[in-house]
Amino acid sequence: MSQFIRFSAFISFIFLAALLSGCGAAKYQRSPDGSNAKPLVTPQAGAQRPKIIAFGDSLTAGFGLSEKESYPYLLQEKLKADGFDYEVINAGVSGDTSLGGLERSDWVLEQENVAILILELGANDLLRGMSPDRMKENLDKIIRKAKSKNIRVLLCGMLAPPTAGSNYQRDFTMAFPDLADEHKVEFLPFLLDGVATKKDLNQPDGIHPNAEGEKLMTENVYRALKPMLKNRLS
Repeated sequence: MSQFIRFSAFISFIFLAALLSGCGAAKYQRSPDGSNAKPLVTPQAGAQRPKIIAFGDSLTAGFGLSEKESYPYLLQEKLKADGFDYEVINAGVSGDTSLGGLERSDWVLEQENVAILILELGANDLLRGMSPDRMKENLDKIIRKAKSKNIRVLLCGMLAPPTAGSNYQRDFTMAFPDLADEHKVEFLPFLLDGVATKKDLNQPDGIHPNAEGEKLMTENVYRALKPMLKNRLS
């Protein structure tokens, strides 16, 4: 990964610092029994079109929004508009950590005809103060599972604020570009670029994008994803 990308990631944490410094894990929703909530759209096997799996936590699931306002739905609409023949699967689970994602990754990746995995996990590891090394290990295993099935990966980075402590901030923030370098996968340094800390683009909790913020987040994903796309509608 180029020094420019690393520098961009370092600078971008400024936008996230205020967002995360005063927020706890309770902001991320789970089922009443404490188990992972179901994604908005349950993945369905057997479709003939190549699949793009949006795999992540509440930012992917579309916490607080309708299905049609979530970024996977908006991404599907953008792909159609630009003539790309892919099926987008929303495999986001609110409250998920990197470990939770790893535990359900086999089920998600075993579907037929998966072409691309958009991997967005880590925010809840940060909010719960989990070890960056463990998070990195979990993400590493997910990426390896995807690559073993010839699934291309777009890794979405997350950024730690200074309040996490300098060592934690460095280790957490750099885990993502380091993994992208190691595995030679596509990398989006900051999913919430242009959205984080902006009151008019976020829900009242200050963490989750509102409908307008979700549109900008989708644009961020699409810019990184588009060079990976091959299948166009005939």
